[in-house]
Amino acid sequence: MKKSEKPKDLIPEEKMIDVLTELSLLYAARNYNKQKLEGTGVDPDTYLYEKFDIDSLQLERSNDWYSEQYTQYERIYDSVKFRVEKMKSKLDSLRDIEVKIEDSIRKAKRDSIELIDSLKLDPKLRDSIRNDSIKRREIEELSRSEKDSLLPPPVSTENDSDQ
Repeated sequence: MKKSEKPKDLIPEEKMIDVLTELSLLYAARNYNKQKLEGTGVDPDTYLYEKFDIDSLQLERSNDWYSEQYTQYERIYDSVKFRVEKMKSKLDSLRDIEVKIEDSIRKAKRDSIELIDSLKLDPKLRDSIRNDSIKRREIEELSRSEKDSLLPPPVSTENDSDQ
């Protein structure tokens, strides 16, 4: 089998890793929910070519050449696999955090509903809270009225000092 000549517009290895990583994400999105991807109005191929400033022929020639360079091609795909697994791990961690937050919100809502229900069921408790609130307001009003009832201090005038 004759090996192909290295293309003049060969995509560099690091960029090829980026391109193939993005391509694998696009394929995964397409396979997961094709209708939703199509609903965005974004053409995955056009997006890929514009993002990396390449064209389909350049990608094909580069991929063909790298595929003949087994060690280099394996390194590229191992890097792509590592990046995708790293992204998946990060997304899984974020999802776990999101689930914990949602669970704590649900628990807080449930606890507050139980508290409200307990107040409805226990009139003594409900009345004691209401009575405490009323007493607190009465004390505040009383202290305000006492302050208001104080007479202002007498103002001295010059006439007063002459006497």
